[in-house]
Amino acid sequence: MFKNTLNVGSISEGFVLDHIEAGRSMDIYKYLHLDKLDCCVAIIKNARSNKMGKKDIIKIECPIDFMDLDILGFIDHNITVNIIENEQIVEKKELKLPKEIKNVIRCKNPRCITSIEQGLDHVFVLTDEENQIYRCKYCEEKYRRRR
Repeated sequence: MFKNTLNVGSISEGFVLDHIEAGRSMDIYKYLHLDKLDCCVAIIKNARSNKMGKKDIIKIECPIDFMDLDILGFIDHNITVNIIENEQIVEKKELKLPKEIKNVIRCKNPRCITSIEQGLDHVFVLTDEENQIYRCKYCEEKYRRRR
């Protein structure tokens, strides 16, 4: 039987997004606009995990300053953010569902003010944490976060 192994080198400074639900790494890549960065990004899909069975991992070699942790928390609040300095993990950040998100999802209500006023931010407020339900700040249109 052929054994597949993948070797991705360590990074000297940056961060590693770990425990991403398998198949969701490209969503994160898109929402964080990682394609616009001039740095090294490694995406590992469907890595074996004792805890999750399968998971995705993203390694990003650049300072964490640009990253919006609220977007990550909205996408999947179970992601672990490992901060790397001198090739060592110096801090682990746990994420949570943000109370408010801005310009991540768009209101689908055609009567909402955001569909008329093009420059207006799309703001959603967490109204039911247990069921992960957000509502539009302006018209109260419901958005249920995909798990």
